[in-house]
Amino acid sequence: MSGMGDGYVGTAQDAVRIRRLEKQREAERRKIQELKTKSASAKGQPGLLQFGSSTSEILETAFKKETVGLVTREQYVEKRVNIRNKIEEEEKEKLQKLQQEEEELQLQKRKKRKVKGNSRLSFADDLENGSEEEDEENKSSEPKSFNRGKFGKDPTVETSFLPDSEREAEEQAERERLRKQWILEQEQIKNEPLQITYSYWDGAGHRRVIQVRKGDTIGEFLRAVQQQLAPEFREIRTTSVENLLYVKEDLIIPHQHSFYELIVNKARGKSGPLFHFDVHEDVRTIADATIEKDESHAGKVVERHWYEKNKHIFPASRWEIYDPTKKWERYTIHGD
Repeated sequence: MSGMGDGYVGTAQDAVRIRRLEKQREAERRKIQELKTKSASAKGQPGLLQFGSSTSEILETAFKKETVGLVTREQYVEKRVNIRNKIEEEEKEKLQKLQQEEEELQLQKRKKRKVKGNSRLSFADDLENGSEEEDEENKSSEPKSFNRGKFGKDPTVETSFLPDSEREAEEQAERERLRKQWILEQEQIKNEPLQITYSYWDGAGHRRVIQVRKGDTIGEFLRAVQQQLAPEFREIRTTSVENLLYVKEDLIIPHQHSFYELIVNKARGKSGPLFHFDVHEDVRTIADATIEKDESHAGKVVERHWYEKNKHIFPASRWEIYDPTKKWERYTIHGD
């Protein structure tokens, strides 16, 4: 009984059974620990395509898992290349999938816009709410509907006031043609001969006739007169053209004006028209003050020196400088 004081230790079979149970518990404890370790590793590294991780991070994570322990250099390189290829293929598939989804989304948007643009058609509600069969029927009939509803020009409406580039170009070309034709005609008129009856006045009249062109100026006319009178009058030989004056219908015509201007503008002087250069009287059977006289008197060619000396004496006292802007309503009596 002395052994009972130390406690009961069991038989040898009990001891064997206890050691067996302890080994089983230890094995189960190791399995549980391994499962915990694997679970923690899986939570920290959820996979090759973990969202938010970069390609380099995913590659390193996968490569570390594949190269646990000692590996050769060839195995190291091979595994790294395989992992990279696998990641690239997965990323390419993911990119293709995203592109396909984007194309489908754009196609849906275009269909919506097309339905919205056709809302003015009578079958717009059917396009929005109908089935696929109705959509196909509407698509086939849509061009016909547009063709029937297309607007055209009304031939009965007046459109001449609207801008038309072709018509404006034709009108501009016609205006240019008429302008050139008018210039050519005017040049022909200026080159026509003009016979002028004039009187060299030195206190008495010396009537002469000379021929010039209608486009000649008064200065050119006086140069021709000087050449005509020089053999006969000594004072004309010694003077210059600038010192000669041409007086027509009591108006002194400046040298720069031309006969063409006087003719085209139907210019009139104090005692008669400035566009007639012959001499004729107004012969009437019945006097009528309402009808303007058509008398034409010979123009006078005088020296400036003689005019300055005698401008206070008739007829020089009636003379004044020609002004194209001044109009003479009535002719006054002419004294020759």
